[in-house]
Amino acid sequence: MDHFVTILFNGVSQSSIILLTSLGLAITFGLMHVINMAHGEFVMIGAYSTYVVQQIFVRYLPESIGSIYYFAAIPAAFLVAFFLGSLLEKFVISRLYGREIDSLLATWGISLILQQAARTIFGTQGVNVTAPAFLQGGFSIGNCTFSYNRLFIILLVVFCMIAIWFIMYKSRFGKQMRAVMQNRPMAMCMGINSRKIDNLTFAIGSGFAGIAGCSIALLGSIDSTVGQSYIVNAFMAVVLGGVGKLIGTVLGSGIIGMASIFTENYTSSTIAKAIVLLIVIIFLQKRPQGLFVIKSRNLD
Repeated sequence: MDHFVTILFNGVSQSSIILLTSLGLAITFGLMHVINMAHGEFVMIGAYSTYVVQQIFVRYLPESIGSIYYFAAIPAAFLVAFFLGSLLEKFVISRLYGREIDSLLATWGISLILQQAARTIFGTQGVNVTAPAFLQGGFSIGNCTFSYNRLFIILLVVFCMIAIWFIMYKSRFGKQMRAVMQNRPMAMCMGINSRKIDNLTFAIGSGFAGIAGCSIALLGSIDSTVGQSYIVNAFMAVVLGGVGKLIGTVLGSGIIGMASIFTENYTSSTIAKAIVLLIVIIFLQKRPQGLFVIKSRNLD
């Protein structure tokens, strides 16, 4: 029983990390239909931003407040990724709307540039982020140990889900965003600045990828390819859940995370990835639209 609970906790933790990576992708890919191959690099940017904030606290601020650096790193990672995402959309993505192959190739090239920039700035060796004192260790129930850093990541994911839900469905900007994505000409006729909405939407998706990188920084070494470890599962989660549906992204991330952990427990990590991919392919053959579908009314 303890072994099953441990596997279940690891599955929830893995699902939460995939979900946190997928939330930004659900906006840029799910709503904007932009295949952003550089999304993993925004995760990397968030992770390196966390490292930089930690170094600033260590070198220039009193040691007594050093443990709270992580609370400054979360908004810093969001803002840095948000700003770079806005620049990417303004100078590259905006010129490629409706040209999926061109945008895919362009963002893939951007991803290589960002990886090389990270190697130039931080070196080829990985860097490490030291978790704050309150996130080190864990608590045990029986023979099961629950680490504080993974529990914190799960809570961070819940907070981000609530934030995205509020932005998309309760804010004025969210209504404008959904209007532009569903019927751009009509939204423009109603006075909505579609270019501004496009830029902010892409930037927000990139910003949440930065928060994902901030959480991943707690779990291991950071290098220029850290985002690539999660991007494939994130794409699969968005497609499996149904493109453009937030609840679908949540369920898709849970299915992929749980399937990965449970199959890896009885096989190897390589075989587990292959099995999960096979499950997704079989499911999409039967239901290509995913778990959920956006319903809209079209005028002929």
